[in-house]
Amino acid sequence: MITYNTVNTKLPAVRKKDITLWVKKVAEKYGKTVGEIAYVFCDDEEILRVNQQYLQHDYYTDIITFDYSEGNKISGDLFISVDTVTTNAEQFGRPYAEELHRVMIHGILHLCGIDDKGPGEREIMEAAEDDALKVLPPTEAMAWDLQYLLD
Repeated sequence: MITYNTVNTKLPAVRKKDITLWVKKVAEKYGKTVGEIAYVFCDDEEILRVNQQYLQHDYYTDIITFDYSEGNKISGDLFISVDTVTTNAEQFGRPYAEELHRVMIHGILHLCGIDDKGPGEREIMEAAEDDALKVLPPTEAMAWDLQYLLD
């Protein structure tokens, strides 16, 4: 089950069925099934608080993934700062929707066992993100773009 929650921000327009199918499809590619996944969309101050309290890191980030997976069943809490996603989209010259989807699947890929901290791992993660974005249902991408334009 995948849930969508907020702290100090509004929930981005999410076609939950499309995202759920997308996440399951990506997980299956890595031999995983989906257990309990909680997306928690928040502002920069909340992600900083979580980063300080649970990871002893004193900086902002776009996503923090707490992994509760067991065996081949992925489970976890994925905190996503919509503020940082917006800033990153502007900085990298990407549409907001693309950057948000990239961050959403980034956390799932971590749960599937892909890391991005060691030598050469960032390139592997980016390639996995690109592959996952290619299978995102078009209706979901269009909904995000439309909502972003309306905001």
